[in-house]
Amino acid sequence: MTFRRLRVASALIALSAVAALPNLARAQANPVPENVEKAVVDKLNLQFANGIAAVVEEKVITVDDIRREIAPLLPQVQRESRNEREFNEKITALQDQIVQDLIDRVLIVKEFYKDEKRKVPASFVDNQIAEIIATQFEGDRSKYLAYLRGRGISQKDYRKEVEEDMIYGYMRQQQKKSATQVSPVKIQTFYDENKERFYQEDQVHLRLIQFNRAEGESDDALRAKAQPVLDQLKAGASFIDLARLYSQDPRRTKGGDWGWQRKSDLRKEFSDVIFTLEKGQTSNLLVMPEGAFLLYVEERKVAGIQPLDEVRDQIERMLVQQYARQAQERWLEKLRRNGYVKHY
Repeated sequence: MTFRRLRVASALIALSAVAALPNLARAQANPVPENVEKAVVDKLNLQFANGIAAVVEEKVITVDDIRREIAPLLPQVQRESRNEREFNEKITALQDQIVQDLIDRVLIVKEFYKDEKRKVPASFVDNQIAEIIATQFEGDRSKYLAYLRGRGISQKDYRKEVEEDMIYGYMRQQQKKSATQVSPVKIQTFYDENKERFYQEDQVHLRLIQFNRAEGESDDALRAKAQPVLDQLKAGASFIDLARLYSQDPRRTKGGDWGWQRKSDLRKEFSDVIFTLEKGQTSNLLVMPEGAFLLYVEERKVAGIQPLDEVRDQIERMLVQQYARQAQERWLEKLRRNGYVKHY
C-alpha cells in the first residue's frame, strides 16, 4: 500500500462522520446521481473554475489531483448515500479532507528536506515502484506505463511522486512515535475519571458441542447421536477434547471455543441456560430445530466495573493514540503557519 492510499483512508474518517449526521429532509430529497463520477467532476469544475484548488509553496494542487484521490471512494459514497443532498455532504467532507492532506504532504516533504543530510535511497524508491506495479497493475509493466500516459506524467515525475509519498508516510510515523510514552499516573487518572466506560455485563467464556440435524432426523435420533458424548462427560472426559472429536460447529478445532459472551450476544435459548450455570458446569442437551447443543462455562465474569489491571493495556493504547493524534496535529499546525498556502 502506498502512502497516497493512506491519505484516502484518512478521508474515509470524514466520510463516516458525515454518514452519522441527521438529515430531516431525506424523504423530500432528490436521488443519488447515477453517474457519480461526472457529478463530482462537475461539482469540482464549478467550485474551482480555473482548475486550481490551492497553491502550497511552489506546488499547485489541481482539480485532477482531487479527482484522482476521491475516485476510489465514489462507489462507497454512492452506496451509503440515501439521496443527492447526503451524497453532496459526504463529497464535500471528503474533498476538504483530501485537499488538506495534499497541502500537508507538500509541507511535510519541505520539512524533510530542510535537513540537507536527509535523502531517500534510490533502492527504496525502486522497491516501492516494483511493489506498486505488482499489486496495482498485476505485475504488468505495460499497464503501469499506460497509467502514466493516461495521467500525462513521465516515469521521472511519477518516481518523484512515489518518493514524496514515502517521505510523507515516514515523517508522520515519526511524529506518532514521539507520543508513545504514557505514564502510570496518566493511566490511573484516566481510569478514575472514566470508570463508567469500563462497566461490563455478566459474561461467560463459552464452549459448545454441536450435533447437526440431518434431513428428516428426529429429536430422539439426535439424542441418541449425542448420548456417547454425554456418557463420556459423566465419566470425567474433557469437554474440550470431546468438542474437538465430535462437534460439528466452526470452532471444532479450537475445542468449541466461542470466547467471552454477554447475554445480549447470544440467542435466548442459549442465554437462558448458560447464565444459570457456574464455572466448569455443562448444560443438559438442548434440542433445537437445526440440531442439538451442549454448552460449557469455562469461566465467568460478574457484572461491574472492571479493575484497572484488566483494562490497563486498553487505556494505554487509547491514550497513545490520542496523544499521537494531538502531537501530529500540533506539528502540522506549525508547518501550516510557517508555510505558504493559498486556497481558491
